[in-house]
Order: sequence, then structure tokens, then C-alpha cells
Amino acid sequence: MNPVVPTPTVRTMIVCVPDELPGEVFDRRLLDRHFGVQGSIAVRFWAKPCNPIRRRSLVNVRKGKPTACAGGPLRLLDLPALRQSYAMAAAFRYQTWTTVTRGTRDARPWVSYLQRHLGEPDYPLARAEADFGNQPRVLAMRSHNAVTYGRAQLDEQDLEMFQAGPVAYQNYQYLTAMAADALLTPDGERMCPVSDRFADRLTYLQKANRYLDNAEDDTRVVAVLLTN
Repeated sequence: MNPVVPTPTVRTMIVCVPDELPGEVFDRRLLDRHFGVQGSIAVRFWAKPCNPIRRRSLVNVRKGKPTACAGGPLRLLDLPALRQSYAMAAAFRYQTWTTVTRGTRDARPWVSYLQRHLGEPDYPLARAEADFGNQPRVLAMRSHNAVTYGRAQLDEQDLEMFQAGPVAYQNYQYLTAMAADALLTPDGERMCPVSDRFADRLTYLQKANRYLDNAEDDTRVVAVLLTN
């Protein structure tokens, strides 16, 4: 009997569309109709310096430097700077994680417990949650999160990535900057990890980043925060 593989966690999807489609398709009410995506656009990218005319091609652009936006044509987005910023933030976050978890042993990621729950009827979800949460390393992360807010918190989903080491974690965040959790191509192909395991996420991130790096410059991308 093949083991049950838990579905991956997809919070943010990158939707790619041809440049000729009108900007109205990014309206929350039309995302589901045109792309089968339920959610709302989210500010995620940085734009290159551009004149007011080109600026109109950006999606939900904000004031300030760097110029944040929810998306736009690839040619107008500063992808190298975005990726580098994610990697730099990851370095500081990893330092925090090592301080918070110092003295604790490696912990098993949540996906391991969830997979056991799905494959064993006599292993209830409540037991899986308790077994995962009672690991000293997870408790250390949760105690940190209890007294911090926003970006200062440590994502439990990144546990396996943290434990792979500082360089692995930085590379993971570098790749996540552009590809997020899933990618929808203009021809309707949906890319996403097979599961939340680090190896599966890396496989997806490599494929998605390769696709984006080779896409036409006029391809527009927009980040969508999913609601389902």
C-alpha cells in the first residue's frame, strides 16, 4: 500500500498572464472567472525605476523606494534585487532561529505527523498535533512567536529548511521570492510542490524559477493571496 502524501500548503500563488490581457482581470471578482483562482492580489514584488507611462503597467503599485507592487510585466520588475532581499532577510532570520532553538534537538516536521495521521486511522489528528507541538525545538519556536509579531516570527512550516543549515535556508528563501508556493502559467499549467517536504518544495522552486527566468519579458505576473 502506497503511503498517503499530504497536499502541499499553498498560501500565495504567482499567476502569469500575457501582456495583452486588460488589467481588470486582476480584480478579485475576476480572478476566479479567468484563472480559477480564489483570492486577492498581494504586494510582493519590487519594480525597476520607470517613467509614469510604464508605471501604469504595474499592478497595485505603492509609493516609496524601492517601489513595491503586486505585479506587472517581468521587464519592469527588479527580480535580482527581490531575490537578494529575501536571501539577506533569511540570513538574519536564521541567526534568530539558532538563538531561539539553541540546546534543542532536531525535530520532525509537521508533514511527517500529518502523513502518519492520514495513513493510520488509529492515529488521530489531535494526537499528531500534540506530538508535533510537544517537541522541544517546536516549543522553543512557539515561545518565541508568542512574544513577537509579524516578520519577527518564525514559521513552523520552515522547520525542515532551518534544520538543513544557513546556506540551504538562504537558498530556499532566494528561490521563494519569485515563485512563492505555486505558479499558474498562461496556458493553464499549475506548478506546485508534491508535498511540504523540503525536497519537494525545492523541486518545485527550481522548476518555477527556471520558467520565470525564461519567460517572455512582456509576460505579466501577479501575486495572489489565496483564500481557499
